[in-house]
Amino acid sequence: KMRMALSGPSGAGKTFTALEIATGLAGPGGNVGLLDSDEHSANIYANRFRFYHEPLPDTNPATYIKKIQEADEAGIDVLVIDSLSHAWNGKEGALAMVDAASKRTQGNKFVAWADVTPLQNALIDAIKHAKCHVIVTMRAKMEYILEAGPNGKTAPRKVGLGPIQRDGIEYEFNFFAMLDEVFDKRLERE
Repeated sequence: KMRMALSGPSGAGKTFTALEIATGLAGPGGNVGLLDSDEHSANIYANRFRFYHEPLPDTNPATYIKKIQEADEAGIDVLVIDSLSHAWNGKEGALAMVDAASKRTQGNKFVAWADVTPLQNALIDAIKHAKCHVIVTMRAKMEYILEAGPNGKTAPRKVGLGPIQRDGIEYEFNFFAMLDEVFDKRLERE
């Protein structure tokens, strides 16, 4: 089954592209489901695509896992997860869980990650082992590297966009694409 990730900044067309691809993968009689962690934002496309919309009640990775399993049980052919970034940096996402756990351990983030990493890994496993095709969207942030300048001082340099999720997440998918704002301009003309 397809495991696809689409990442990009706001307005790049992540949700639209995911639904377009999902509709094609599902075929005329197929079922597309969409897990929405973004305040029902996918409903803007309800008049263009046929899909089951499931708003996520929270952004805890365990909730994503449960909803992926429910989609499999319901016979969904293609599941769009819009957005996987919220499972990482949402109000109840992995980073918030680490912060909360480190407060309980006097600021020891190493111990906090020991509790959160297995849940993050379980989420990725749920995506990889789902019975249906899975397409995830992820927000993007500017990526920087530190380099020595001509004066010998180290300074940050922009190197492009990267997904807002755990480092290396792009390697977990069969297909990973970074979208940019150019796509949004094409949609406006339609």
